[in-house]
Amino acid sequence: MDKTKNTNTKVIVDPAILEKTPTVAVSAPPLGKKGQSSNQPVKSLSVNLLNKTVTFVSDFLETIVVALSIFVVVYLFLVQPHEVKGSSMEPNFHNNEYILTDKISYRFRKPARGEVVIFKSPKNPEVDYIKRIIALPGERVKIKDGYVYINEEKLNEYYLDSSTNLFPGSSMQEGVEIVIPEGEFLVLGDNRPHSSDSREFGPISQDLIIGHAFIRYWPLSQLGFIPKITYSLKTASDK
Repeated sequence: MDKTKNTNTKVIVDPAILEKTPTVAVSAPPLGKKGQSSNQPVKSLSVNLLNKTVTFVSDFLETIVVALSIFVVVYLFLVQPHEVKGSSMEPNFHNNEYILTDKISYRFRKPARGEVVIFKSPKNPEVDYIKRIIALPGERVKIKDGYVYINEEKLNEYYLDSSTNLFPGSSMQEGVEIVIPEGEFLVLGDNRPHSSDSREFGPISQDLIIGHAFIRYWPLSQLGFIPKITYSLKTASDK
């Protein structure tokens, strides 16, 4: 036989080499359902992170919605912030001061003399005025020699710096008594020489009153409840 045509080759391996060759076992990656590698831990981490993010955003938005709802209810029905503009209520209220207006009390009781009220201007409903209630429905009022008289009794307005004078165009005349109609109130500014009030446009209807000022919250040096004014009238109730 021709040895050159022999295609069967043999490789002799020394058994000693086989014995000394280390065996390394390699663990195959876990297989998915279709034989693919599984990245389940990475997916679980991403899903958990996404769920936490969604939960956080949802809770945050829910808190904002609840807070806004409470604010709207309070603003529309309970209290409302107002900024004092001008000098008509000096020396007791000054320009750029901020107050809170109680809008709920007058649903259960009538406005009282001495209370500082915020109301829609009879001439322009877009403008809010701040004045003090001086006379109540059914009372007889006149202004004489710089003083206000209620049912012939002089009103002691110890909180004023100036007298109550009439001016051209006033709806009231010096020393002439008027009767406040039912459901209306006579209101005056504390700074009588520089106030547009019932001397100009007459008594106002309670329907125009937004509420009464009960807290001053700015500036912080004036923070606190607005003092209640009491009078010594013998012929009228100041409740």
